[in-house]
Amino acid sequence: MDRDAKLADLAQLQARVTTLEAELSAAGGASNWPPKTYYTTYHLLAGMVLGLISAASSLLFNIIGAAMVGKHPLQLIRVYLTFPLGESALELSSGFALAAGCCLYLGTGMIGGIPFHLILSRYFDQARPAVRFTVATVLGVGVWLINFYGVLYWLQPTLIGGRWIVEQIPVWVAVATHLVFGWTMLMVDQWGRFVPPTATRTEAKH
Repeated sequence: MDRDAKLADLAQLQARVTTLEAELSAAGGASNWPPKTYYTTYHLLAGMVLGLISAASSLLFNIIGAAMVGKHPLQLIRVYLTFPLGESALELSSGFALAAGCCLYLGTGMIGGIPFHLILSRYFDQARPAVRFTVATVLGVGVWLINFYGVLYWLQPTLIGGRWIVEQIPVWVAVATHLVFGWTMLMVDQWGRFVPPTATRTEAKH
């Protein structure tokens, strides 16, 4: 087969490939992945994972801080457990209840991590570090205000009969706990970004 014939065959094959790609694209097989817009489902799950990490960070902060001032290492958990258990939770020293309280704290952090990550990754992805830090700080303080004075301040006495969480946790401890959570979310935020496989392969080639 001479060169002209080979070129003609190659042109036919290329035309066939183009036709097949167009057909696949029209059928939706090549246009749905990777997502061309913000991948919300992925970032919801990523926010939960990062929220778990951030909750563990804030819990560790409290454990170390409580030990430094001579309190029970899980004093924060004991106070939070007054919501379901009442004032008796403040006397807990060990056992299943405290372990369950730690799990509940981490689980709450997983839920709380979702809005943090969605806001940081969707609306402030390309913002300057100072702006992102400010956003994380405002979110942390905002969650504290809503949790303590928008919900717990009236809900706990209504259901349990006391306001132990708001009264037993010093304001600076509550604020610092939420700030540590928010700042940790900021530090690990990039871990939860969606990078399409095609983009990864392209970066590897370069």
